[in-house]
Amino acid sequence: MQSENRFFDDLAKLVNGAAGTVAGMSREFETNAREKAKQWIGGMDFVSRDEFDAVKAMAAAAREEVELLKARIDALEGRSPEPVTKTVRPAKDKPTDAQ
Repeated sequence: MQSENRFFDDLAKLVNGAAGTVAGMSREFETNAREKAKQWIGGMDFVSRDEFDAVKAMAAAAREEVELLKARIDALEGRSPEPVTKTVRPAKDKPTDAQ
């Protein structure tokens, strides 16, 4: 009976060791995969969220300044201010003589 218990003890130690090794390998694989993904994405010239938010804030401030300057120019020239919602549409293509 003593030999059977020892066999199961050794088997349990072997399984526990294998499970620990597999867990370590999976952690190492995940770490390496994350690092490779960061390198790959970094090479694609993506911007971080902080950089994007900073540029977005700068663009909003620039738009506000443009609107203020437009209103100031209109006031100096004595014109009534144009509505802010006006959009610029591209000119239509002129027909060519070949048509």
